Amino acid sequence: MNLRFQHDRVAQATPARPMNPTQALCRRLLLTLSTLLLAAVPLAGCDTTPKDSGASQSTEKLYAEAKDEASSGNYDKAAKLYERLEGRAAGTLLGQQAQLERAWSLYKAGDKATAQSAVDRFIKLNPSSAALDYAYYLRGLINFNDSLGLLSNLANQDLSERDQQASRDAYQSFRQLVERFPQSTYTPDAQLRMNYIINALASYEVNVARYYFRRGAYVASASRAQAAVQDFRQAPATEEALYILSQSYAKLGLTQLQEDTDRVLRKNFPNSVFLTRGLAAREHAWWQFW
Repeated sequence: MNLRFQHDRVAQATPARPMNPTQALCRRLLLTLSTLLLAAVPLAGCDTTPKDSGASQSTEKLYAEAKDEASSGNYDKAAKLYERLEGRAAGTLLGQQAQLERAWSLYKAGDKATAQSAVDRFIKLNPSSAALDYAYYLRGLINFNDSLGLLSNLANQDLSERDQQASRDAYQSFRQLVERFPQSTYTPDAQLRMNYIINALASYEVNVARYYFRRGAYVASASRAQAAVQDFRQAPATEEALYILSQSYAKLGLTQLQEDTDRVLRKNFPNSVFLTRGLAAREHAWWQFW
Protein backbone atom coordinates (compact mmCIF):
# COMPACT_ATOMS: atom_id res chain seq x y z
CA MET A 1 0.00 0.00 0.00
CA ASN A 2 1.54 3.27 -1.08
CA LEU A 3 -0.34 6.54 -1.06
CA ARG A 4 2.46 8.20 -3.00
CA PHE A 5 2.39 11.41 -1.05
CA GLN A 6 4.77 13.86 -2.71
CA HIS A 7 6.61 16.71 -1.08
CA ASP A 8 7.31 19.40 -3.64
CA ARG A 9 10.23 21.63 -2.84
CA VAL A 10 10.46 24.41 -5.37
CA ALA A 11 13.01 27.16 -4.91
CA GLN A 12 12.33 30.40 -6.74
CA ALA A 13 15.17 32.91 -7.21
CA THR A 14 14.51 36.65 -7.17
CA PRO A 15 16.80 38.75 -9.42
CA ALA A 16 18.95 41.32 -7.62
CA ARG A 17 18.32 45.05 -8.10
CA PRO A 18 20.96 47.84 -7.95
CA MET A 19 21.04 49.68 -4.60
CA ASN A 20 21.32 53.44 -4.08
CA PRO A 21 23.89 54.82 -1.53
CA THR A 22 21.33 54.96 1.29
CA GLN A 23 20.36 51.36 0.74
CA ALA A 24 24.02 50.32 0.64
CA LEU A 25 24.68 52.03 3.99
CA CYS A 26 21.67 50.36 5.59
CA ARG A 27 22.85 47.03 4.31
CA ARG A 28 26.32 47.51 5.82
CA LEU A 29 24.77 48.41 9.18
CA LEU A 30 22.54 45.32 9.07
CA LEU A 31 25.50 43.09 8.23
CA THR A 32 27.47 44.52 11.15
CA LEU A 33 24.55 43.97 13.53
CA SER A 34 24.07 40.42 12.25
CA THR A 35 27.75 39.66 12.82
CA LEU A 36 27.52 40.82 16.43
CA LEU A 37 24.42 38.72 17.05
CA LEU A 38 25.97 35.62 15.52
CA ALA A 39 29.07 36.07 17.62
CA ALA A 40 26.92 36.19 20.76
CA VAL A 41 25.15 32.90 19.99
CA PRO A 42 27.51 30.83 17.85
CA LEU A 43 26.04 27.41 18.72
CA ALA A 44 22.50 28.32 17.74
CA GLY A 45 23.66 29.83 14.45
CA CYS A 46 25.73 26.81 13.44
CA ASP A 47 23.26 24.08 14.46
CA THR A 48 20.09 24.84 12.51
CA THR A 49 20.70 23.51 9.02
CA PRO A 50 22.47 20.24 9.91
CA LYS A 51 19.79 19.43 12.49
CA ASP A 52 16.92 19.80 10.00
CA SER A 53 18.79 17.81 7.37
CA GLY A 54 19.50 15.03 9.84
CA ALA A 55 15.84 14.83 10.90
CA SER A 56 14.75 14.55 7.27
CA GLN A 57 17.25 11.80 6.58
CA SER A 58 16.19 10.02 9.76
CA THR A 59 12.49 9.88 8.83
CA GLU A 60 13.23 8.76 5.28
CA LYS A 61 15.51 6.01 6.56
CA LEU A 62 12.93 4.92 9.12
CA TYR A 63 10.22 4.80 6.44
CA ALA A 64 12.40 2.69 4.15
CA GLU A 65 13.17 0.31 7.01
CA ALA A 66 9.49 -0.07 7.86
CA LYS A 67 8.63 -0.75 4.22
CA ASP A 68 11.30 -3.43 4.03
CA GLU A 69 9.98 -5.17 7.15
CA ALA A 70 6.42 -5.12 5.81
CA SER A 71 7.56 -6.45 2.44
CA SER A 72 9.30 -9.30 4.24
CA GLY A 73 6.15 -10.17 6.16
CA ASN A 74 7.46 -8.89 9.50
CA TYR A 75 4.27 -6.93 10.16
CA ASP A 76 4.68 -6.63 13.93
CA LYS A 77 8.07 -4.98 13.56
CA ALA A 78 6.84 -2.86 10.66
CA ALA A 79 3.93 -1.58 12.76
CA LYS A 80 6.31 -0.50 15.52
CA LEU A 81 8.54 1.30 13.06
CA TYR A 82 5.58 3.08 11.49
CA GLU A 83 4.46 4.13 14.96
CA ARG A 84 7.86 5.71 15.58
CA LEU A 85 7.74 7.39 12.18
CA GLU A 86 4.27 8.74 12.88
CA GLY A 87 5.60 10.47 15.98
CA ARG A 88 8.62 11.95 14.22
CA ALA A 89 6.70 13.10 11.15
CA ALA A 90 3.57 14.30 12.94
CA GLY A 91 1.64 16.93 11.02
CA THR A 92 3.12 15.99 7.65
CA LEU A 93 1.93 13.90 4.71
CA LEU A 94 4.54 11.31 5.61
CA GLY A 95 3.04 11.17 9.09
CA GLN A 96 -0.39 10.49 7.58
CA GLN A 97 1.01 7.74 5.42
CA ALA A 98 2.73 6.21 8.44
CA GLN A 99 -0.62 6.10 10.28
CA LEU A 100 -2.32 4.18 7.49
CA GLU A 101 0.57 1.85 6.82
CA ARG A 102 0.76 1.08 10.54
CA ALA A 103 -2.95 0.20 10.50
CA TRP A 104 -2.37 -2.07 7.49
CA SER A 105 0.58 -3.77 9.18
CA LEU A 106 -1.44 -4.35 12.36
CA TYR A 107 -4.26 -5.83 10.30
CA LYS A 108 -1.85 -8.17 8.51
CA ALA A 109 -0.28 -9.12 11.85
CA GLY A 110 -3.71 -10.22 13.11
CA ASP A 111 -4.18 -7.39 15.63
CA LYS A 112 -7.45 -6.28 14.10
CA ALA A 113 -8.78 -4.40 17.12
CA THR A 114 -5.73 -2.13 17.25
CA ALA A 115 -5.76 -1.81 13.46
CA GLN A 116 -9.34 -0.56 13.51
CA SER A 117 -8.55 1.90 16.30
CA ALA A 118 -5.67 3.24 14.20
CA VAL A 119 -7.91 3.68 11.15
CA ASP A 120 -10.66 5.34 13.19
CA ARG A 121 -8.08 7.74 14.60
CA PHE A 122 -6.81 8.56 11.10
CA ILE A 123 -10.34 9.32 9.85
CA LYS A 124 -11.01 11.55 12.85
CA LEU A 125 -7.75 13.49 12.59
CA ASN A 126 -7.60 13.77 8.79
CA PRO A 127 -11.14 14.40 7.47
CA SER A 128 -9.82 16.09 4.33
CA SER A 129 -6.99 13.68 3.54
CA ALA A 130 -6.48 12.53 -0.03
CA ALA A 131 -6.28 9.00 1.36
CA LEU A 132 -9.63 9.09 3.14
CA ASP A 133 -11.20 6.70 0.62
CA TYR A 134 -8.53 4.13 1.35
CA ALA A 135 -9.07 4.60 5.10
CA TYR A 136 -12.77 3.69 4.74
CA TYR A 137 -11.86 0.75 2.54
CA LEU A 138 -9.30 -0.55 5.04
CA ARG A 139 -11.74 -0.19 7.92
CA GLY A 140 -14.31 -2.21 5.99
CA LEU A 141 -11.71 -4.81 5.04
CA ILE A 142 -10.68 -5.33 8.66
CA ASN A 143 -14.26 -6.09 9.76
CA PHE A 144 -15.06 -8.03 6.58
CA ASN A 145 -12.30 -10.56 7.05
CA ASP A 146 -12.81 -10.65 10.80
CA SER A 147 -16.47 -11.62 10.60
CA LEU A 148 -16.81 -13.52 7.34
CA GLY A 149 -13.72 -15.03 5.77
CA LEU A 150 -14.12 -18.81 5.91
CA LEU A 151 -16.27 -18.58 9.06
CA SER A 152 -13.91 -20.75 11.05
CA ASN A 153 -15.21 -22.44 14.20
CA LEU A 154 -18.80 -21.94 13.06
CA ALA A 155 -19.49 -25.66 12.86
CA ASN A 156 -18.99 -26.07 16.60
CA GLN A 157 -20.86 -22.97 17.66
CA ASP A 158 -24.53 -22.40 18.47
CA LEU A 159 -25.55 -20.33 15.45
CA SER A 160 -28.11 -18.36 17.44
CA GLU A 161 -25.24 -16.93 19.51
CA ARG A 162 -23.04 -15.65 16.69
CA ASP A 163 -22.68 -11.88 16.59
CA GLN A 164 -22.80 -10.40 13.09
CA GLN A 165 -22.07 -6.82 14.17
CA ALA A 166 -18.64 -6.90 12.54
CA SER A 167 -20.28 -7.76 9.21
CA ARG A 168 -22.66 -4.85 9.56
CA ASP A 169 -19.79 -2.52 10.50
CA ALA A 170 -17.90 -3.65 7.40
CA TYR A 171 -20.95 -2.96 5.26
CA GLN A 172 -21.31 0.56 6.67
CA SER A 173 -17.64 1.36 6.00
CA PHE A 174 -17.86 0.14 2.42
CA ARG A 175 -21.12 2.02 1.98
CA GLN A 176 -19.49 5.28 3.15
CA LEU A 177 -16.71 4.73 0.65
CA VAL A 178 -19.10 4.06 -2.24
CA GLU A 179 -21.34 7.03 -1.44
CA ARG A 180 -18.61 9.57 -0.70
CA PHE A 181 -16.03 8.45 -3.26
CA PRO A 182 -17.87 6.84 -6.20
CA GLN A 183 -14.84 7.32 -8.48
CA SER A 184 -12.34 5.82 -6.04
CA THR A 185 -10.11 2.96 -7.15
CA TYR A 186 -11.41 0.95 -4.21
CA THR A 187 -15.13 1.47 -4.90
CA PRO A 188 -15.72 -1.46 -7.33
CA ASP A 189 -14.22 -3.97 -4.91
CA ALA A 190 -16.17 -2.42 -2.01
CA GLN A 191 -19.42 -2.88 -3.95
CA LEU A 192 -18.67 -6.56 -4.52
CA ARG A 193 -17.95 -7.03 -0.83
CA MET A 194 -21.19 -5.25 0.09
CA ASN A 195 -23.16 -7.71 -2.04
CA TYR A 196 -21.39 -10.61 -0.40
CA ILE A 197 -22.12 -9.24 3.07
CA ILE A 198 -25.82 -8.84 2.25
CA ASN A 199 -26.05 -12.45 1.05
CA ALA A 200 -24.08 -13.71 4.04
CA LEU A 201 -26.19 -11.80 6.56
CA ALA A 202 -29.41 -13.01 4.93
CA SER A 203 -28.17 -16.60 4.96
CA TYR A 204 -27.19 -16.23 8.59
CA GLU A 205 -30.68 -15.06 9.56
CA VAL A 206 -32.23 -17.97 7.67
CA ASN A 207 -29.82 -20.41 9.27
CA VAL A 208 -30.83 -19.20 12.73
CA ALA A 209 -34.52 -19.37 11.74
CA ARG A 210 -34.01 -22.98 10.62
CA TYR A 211 -32.18 -23.73 13.88
CA TYR A 212 -35.16 -22.52 15.92
CA PHE A 213 -37.73 -24.22 13.68
CA ARG A 214 -36.12 -27.65 14.01
CA ARG A 215 -36.18 -27.25 17.78
CA GLY A 216 -39.83 -26.31 17.91
CA ALA A 217 -39.30 -22.62 18.75
CA TYR A 218 -41.76 -21.46 16.10
CA VAL A 219 -42.22 -17.90 17.34
CA ALA A 220 -38.48 -17.36 17.21
CA SER A 221 -38.14 -19.03 13.80
CA ALA A 222 -40.95 -16.89 12.38
CA SER A 223 -39.32 -13.75 13.76
CA ARG A 224 -35.91 -14.46 12.24
CA ALA A 225 -37.33 -15.59 8.89
CA GLN A 226 -39.49 -12.47 8.70
CA ALA A 227 -36.45 -10.29 9.44
CA ALA A 228 -34.56 -11.96 6.57
CA VAL A 229 -37.44 -11.34 4.16
CA GLN A 230 -37.83 -7.70 5.17
CA ASP A 231 -34.16 -6.71 5.39
CA PHE A 232 -32.68 -8.70 2.51
CA ARG A 233 -35.35 -8.86 -0.19
CA GLN A 234 -32.96 -9.47 -3.08
CA ALA A 235 -30.79 -12.09 -1.39
CA PRO A 236 -31.02 -15.73 -2.60
CA ALA A 237 -31.77 -16.85 0.96
CA THR A 238 -35.18 -15.14 0.76
CA GLU A 239 -36.61 -18.28 -0.85
CA GLU A 240 -35.91 -20.46 2.18
CA ALA A 241 -36.86 -17.63 4.54
CA LEU A 242 -40.35 -17.52 3.03
CA TYR A 243 -40.73 -21.27 3.36
CA ILE A 244 -39.66 -21.29 7.02
CA LEU A 245 -41.93 -18.35 7.72
CA SER A 246 -44.87 -20.15 6.10
CA GLN A 247 -44.25 -23.36 8.03
CA SER A 248 -43.75 -21.49 11.30
CA TYR A 249 -47.14 -19.81 10.86
CA ALA A 250 -48.66 -23.21 10.14
CA LYS A 251 -47.21 -24.66 13.35
CA LEU A 252 -48.54 -21.70 15.30
CA GLY A 253 -52.03 -22.14 13.83
CA LEU A 254 -51.92 -18.78 12.03
CA THR A 255 -53.70 -20.06 8.94
CA GLN A 256 -54.26 -16.76 7.14
CA LEU A 257 -50.65 -15.65 7.55
CA GLN A 258 -49.45 -19.08 6.44
CA GLU A 259 -51.56 -18.96 3.27
CA ASP A 260 -50.46 -15.41 2.45
CA THR A 261 -46.80 -16.28 2.89
CA ASP A 262 -47.14 -19.48 0.87
CA ARG A 263 -48.73 -17.50 -1.97
CA VAL A 264 -45.82 -15.05 -2.00
CA LEU A 265 -43.35 -17.94 -2.06
CA ARG A 266 -45.08 -19.65 -5.00
CA LYS A 267 -45.36 -16.41 -6.95
CA ASN A 268 -41.72 -15.44 -6.59
CA PHE A 269 -40.22 -18.96 -6.62
CA PRO A 270 -42.65 -21.17 -8.56
CA ASN A 271 -40.02 -23.92 -8.95
CA SER A 272 -38.76 -23.78 -5.39
CA VAL A 273 -37.35 -27.11 -4.17
CA PHE A 274 -38.66 -26.29 -0.71
CA LEU A 275 -42.24 -26.70 -1.97
CA THR A 276 -41.56 -30.35 -2.78
CA ARG A 277 -38.80 -31.38 -0.41
CA GLY A 278 -39.24 -29.04 2.55
CA LEU A 279 -36.18 -28.35 4.67
CA ALA A 280 -34.66 -31.62 3.41
CA ALA A 281 -33.73 -29.58 0.33
CA ARG A 282 -31.12 -28.00 2.52
CA GLU A 283 -28.77 -30.91 3.07
CA HIS A 284 -25.93 -28.77 4.37
CA ALA A 285 -25.70 -25.56 6.32
CA TRP A 286 -25.37 -22.41 4.18
CA TRP A 287 -21.72 -22.01 5.07
CA GLN A 288 -20.68 -25.49 3.95
CA PHE A 289 -19.28 -25.85 0.43
CA TRP A 290 -18.82 -29.63 0.31
